[in-house]
Amino acid sequence: MLRYISRRILFLIPVLIGVSLLIFSIIHLAPGDPAETMLGPSATAQDLEELRAQLGLNEPLTVQYLSFMARAVRGDFGRSIRTNNPVLEEIVDRFKPTLELASWSMLLAVAMGIPLGIAAALRQNTWIDTLCNFVALLGFSLPGFWLGLMLMLTFSIMLPVLPSSGYGSWKQLIMPTIVLGTNTMAVIARMTRSSMLEVIRQDYVRTAKAKGLAWRLILSRHILSNVLIPVVTVAGLYFGNMLGGVVITETIFSIPGVGRLIIDAIRFHDYPVVQGGVLFFAFCLSLVNLGVDLIYALLDPRIKAQYRAG
Repeated sequence: MLRYISRRILFLIPVLIGVSLLIFSIIHLAPGDPAETMLGPSATAQDLEELRAQLGLNEPLTVQYLSFMARAVRGDFGRSIRTNNPVLEEIVDRFKPTLELASWSMLLAVAMGIPLGIAAALRQNTWIDTLCNFVALLGFSLPGFWLGLMLMLTFSIMLPVLPSSGYGSWKQLIMPTIVLGTNTMAVIARMTRSSMLEVIRQDYVRTAKAKGLAWRLILSRHILSNVLIPVVTVAGLYFGNMLGGVVITETIFSIPGVGRLIIDAIRFHDYPVVQGGVLFFAFCLSLVNLGVDLIYALLDPRIKAQYRAG
């Protein structure tokens, strides 16, 4: 197991290098000049040139990239062009709202998705199954930005019971949590249903029924324990996607998280913040994937044996 974890951690290095190279290329090929954004249209050519030299933007792109990576290895993503604050400090300050929103959204998705999937599987081909499948399909199909706007229109304008933006109280998290968690809820519901139907048809379930075991015992001991293995895996992977998918949700609801920080940095051509923010998300996603693999091994002894052998 330790050998496997070590290999996965080492595998993070080329992944992060690839992500950093990709985002560096994209933001430097995009139109716009940070110096012009900072100084405004009235700046002279000399002022622009001096600021570019001060920010290191006149250096060749290879030199800029290698300089950024040399600092990033030490945990230094540079300073924000816009605020002159350390990039890592800004990201850490903004990470709490992002993590809180993603956590509540995942809790909502699991709390609704698993019961929906179980109910649909246990009542297959009935109106309950049809209703659960319809809810899951609806949740999977609705675009997040459209759902967010509809919730704001309904509960902030027509029925002014929830705040439309901001962060700080539980009321301000209700609509963003629904928007971010709806798609994952639908995926978990469909996964739970298909896993339940597959497990119910297994021979060991038929054997347990033939022995006269109570249905509750069969459900808890033999069915749910096996159903949760793929569901936990999917939930973990989608939690990582949530951390990266908060960008739109935080922008719609004006939540001061890392996603909105990156969007603002893109608007102002703040290269260090964009690079640092995307690398931070990539690192978090890699750690989540590693955690999912370890949880999967704990739930499934066969996978655990493979890790030990490898």
